Amino acid sequence: MAYSSQIRAAVGAVRESLAGVGVGVQDRRFTQHGEHDPLPDAPLVLVACSGGRDSMALAAVARTVCASLGVRCGAVIIDHGLQAGSGRVARETADRCERLGLAPVTLRAVQVRESGSGVEAAARDARYRALAAAAREYDASAVLLAHTRDDQAETVLLGLLRSGGIDAIAGMPPTFNRDGVPFVRPFLELGRADTTAICEQLRMTWWDDPTNGEAAEGPLDARYPLRSRIRHDLMPALARFMGADVSAVLARGARSARHDKEYLDAEAERALADVACFAGTADAVDGADTAGAAGAAGAAEPAGADAVRAGECRERRAALLFDARKLGALHPAIRRRVIVHGLASVGVAGNQRQVEAVERLAVDWHGQGAVNLSGGYSANRQKHVIRVCQDGMHENRGCSGSD
Repeated sequence: MAYSSQIRAAVGAVRESLAGVGVGVQDRRFTQHGEHDPLPDAPLVLVACSGGRDSMALAAVARTVCASLGVRCGAVIIDHGLQAGSGRVARETADRCERLGLAPVTLRAVQVRESGSGVEAAARDARYRALAAAAREYDASAVLLAHTRDDQAETVLLGLLRSGGIDAIAGMPPTFNRDGVPFVRPFLELGRADTTAICEQLRMTWWDDPTNGEAAEGPLDARYPLRSRIRHDLMPALARFMGADVSAVLARGARSARHDKEYLDAEAERALADVACFAGTADAVDGADTAGAAGAAGAAEPAGADAVRAGECRERRAALLFDARKLGALHPAIRRRVIVHGLASVGVAGNQRQVEAVERLAVDWHGQGAVNLSGGYSANRQKHVIRVCQDGMHENRGCSGSD
């Protein structure tokens, strides 16, 4: 069978992406023509499949590529339970994947618990947790995600509308690690027109999510998710305005911005090690609490990282400590990333307003109260130390905002 240009591009993209996470040809016989079954203990790649055109195209192409490498290829279908008939759609998707020859095919139902960040974000978090759990259960080498160039463009616009800064412009990374599992997006250079063509050429059926609004006439109203409205209304309007493929333009910009983001993230990690400590990592005495004793003895007050590498961390009175003076001395582009990385390290997803409020504890300190964070955490400044503590810790002297 002669491959179309769309299928050839997709095959090349999947092969390159798998090679990027260390999945390649398993045996010399797989370089030869003919059908060769992978060994039972060959590496396993799982495709996250919703049943839509993008993920069905990825499932078909991944099955072909994996067979040529001597790698097993399976699928994970997630039922979010958010729409009537979602269980039926999930089962039909599993059946399609099995007919393509993917194995194992596993269907996971998840409970989506909205916690203030919106239903979409809660569904995404539940989905990735379930995908990572399935990958660990089957000892998979990677999970493939079917996001396309169009999805990337929509993600950039979505982030810009939410004031996401350079991280929004950088869009989705081609690879990332979650809960110890590599996730890979091979189709970021392919458009939705390509995946549609692949499904049509392979005579595959797919499911269209009604919340995407593809069958709706006229602009979508606010009942539809913002991403769907961007796809249905904003992207076509921008294409008409520019007279060009906007998704390609935004995707190119995302690739460039990602280099900047990766550099800033690396610098932030280095700075974080210098200005913060975490529970259980410190051995020195807290300089902020011992300054009086040190002064009485004629010794200098501990400065810099020594001011936070403290018994406070070891005793777990605070989950995270920042040296406020060193944090405040950083460039704003690095300082905010240091705060974000530090909070993320203790399981706190700070939004922009919360990060800016923690930043003000370092650069505009005038005795303000605690900054409330998600997950029952808050940030307090005491002397030269910013403490991030969970509710219940605040009865401890080390987590109090008072002197």
